[in-house]
Amino acid sequence: MATKYFTGNGDSGNTTVIGSGSIPKSSKLVYAIGDIDELNSYIGLASFYVVDEFLRGELKAIQNDLFMLGAELASTFNSSVHSAQKVDASRVKRLEEGIKIMGDRLPELKAFVIPGGSEAAAHLHVARAIARRAERSIVDASVEYPIGKEVISYANRLSSFLFVAALYVHK
Repeated sequence: MATKYFTGNGDSGNTTVIGSGSIPKSSKLVYAIGDIDELNSYIGLASFYVVDEFLRGELKAIQNDLFMLGAELASTFNSSVHSAQKVDASRVKRLEEGIKIMGDRLPELKAFVIPGGSEAAAHLHVARAIARRAERSIVDASVEYPIGKEVISYANRLSSFLFVAALYVHK
């Protein structure tokens, strides 16, 4: 039996979020979810070029976090859904620890950094820019939707992590 890879439910311009039913695909919440999805995909691409095992492991963990974060955004109207898997302070702390580990191996930053360098660094810089857009989308959506503070903190810290990761792989 073949798997069906589409439903056609979104043909009207609406999509379903957990606990809310149908909302317009142009809503701020859907933009935030889409930006997280794009970021997760791009981190997958960037990790292809990263040879450092520590960073590859961290990027994989971040991808898992982003999958969970997207599900959390999609269930903003039903807090009982995914209650065991939410972005919390421990995940923000892990990003901070990764920044410290990589940062301790880098020389002092004394100038602005022009994105680029090695292939891995260039991809991580693009991922950082997408992360910053995703953070703006999340903050924008939080004006209308009940989005947790830790989700915003995670998105903010993630762009810093990706910036340091780009410097780290380029060193």
